[in-house]
Amino acid sequence: MESLKELYKVGNGPSSSHTMGPKKAAEQFLARQGEVDRFRVTLYGSLAATGKGHLTDYAICKVLEPVAPTEIVWRADIVHEYHTNGMFFEAIKDEKVVDEWTIYSIGGGTIASPEMPIHKSQTVYPMGSIEEILAWCDQEGKTLWEYVQDSESEDIWDYLEMIWKTMCDTIDNGLNNDGVLPGGLKVARKACTYWVKSKEYGPNVSNRCQLYAYALATAEENASGGVVVTAPTCGSCGVLPAVLYHLSQVNDYRPIRIKRALATAGLFGNIAKTNASISGAEAGCQAEIGVACAMAAAAACQLMGGTPAQIEYAAEMALEHHLGLTCDPVCGLVQIPCIERNAVAAARAIDSATFAILSDGKHRVNFDRVVDVMMETGHNLPSLYRETAEGGLARHYHQKQNSRKKR
Repeated sequence: MESLKELYKVGNGPSSSHTMGPKKAAEQFLARQGEVDRFRVTLYGSLAATGKGHLTDYAICKVLEPVAPTEIVWRADIVHEYHTNGMFFEAIKDEKVVDEWTIYSIGGGTIASPEMPIHKSQTVYPMGSIEEILAWCDQEGKTLWEYVQDSESEDIWDYLEMIWKTMCDTIDNGLNNDGVLPGGLKVARKACTYWVKSKEYGPNVSNRCQLYAYALATAEENASGGVVVTAPTCGSCGVLPAVLYHLSQVNDYRPIRIKRALATAGLFGNIAKTNASISGAEAGCQAEIGVACAMAAAAACQLMGGTPAQIEYAAEMALEHHLGLTCDPVCGLVQIPCIERNAVAAARAIDSATFAILSDGKHRVNFDRVVDVMMETGHNLPSLYRETAEGGLARHYHQKQNSRKKR
């Protein structure tokens, strides 16, 4: 597995696979160019189906347009076998293609191809399953975050400190912004309102309201193109920060405990990314919100004093109960149902951690098995439910809008 630095990335929303990945691909393609007359970029599959709502064309053109005019070609009807988020870059000089490159955005801002697979990146972790890591913890008498510490370079804690600061800044920005989100759906920001209303209730309801507010703040910043941390993706970026911020506010945890919780959360996210997928276009929203909830549940359980076995149980439970969740963004925007899902998943993460901490950590189905089932389920989902905006809520919303126009 790769370093957590390849999981937690800082960038602009609204989508790690449809915005950050294409931007990264455009930067790499541009870096190898000489003088050209123009660029042509063909987007395939999910990138073409929902790219306009996810600002894919904007992200690419922002990189290439300052150098040469750039044409975007949309081919949602073509889906490549390697991954649905395909991109074909062409550099043109004197009406001849002088360079071309096919690359895929596979989720979390990561790009790869058959010639440049993700597994060829530097391997940091010697073990590739939570089952192996738990056995190591038991043998060495160490915890999950210590496995991260032993595997990563010395600067990992400085990196996680930067990640935590960015998460906090995003929440602060989100709580202090209001108005309507861009994109045409006229979705109003709610984070500030939820936070203010939390003061009107008793401790139990108030705590839950504030948890929602923190998740909404992050997800709304993402939807508006603000700076977020992929945790593990932009579309699911509100879950883990909300849980950590909420627990740090309530219990006044020292920063080192939060960084250790981030390390443990990242371990579970990395397993899902490496052994399955964190891409909604490949495996549905279970791979984004589901994995984010598992990461947050693991972090919360550790902060609550959970054992490695209880932490694994919390993560397993959180992911298991998101199996089959579809990715059907209305109008291709990361707003409906995405924003609310971040808030609900944050609450579910806390519930999973609480449930696990009350147990002895023993259960029948482990996290690794659920990751396998998630990927199998994702492959069995029709493409309508994998970030194409052609099925589910997206289709019904579109039909309703069309019927209103005909009246």
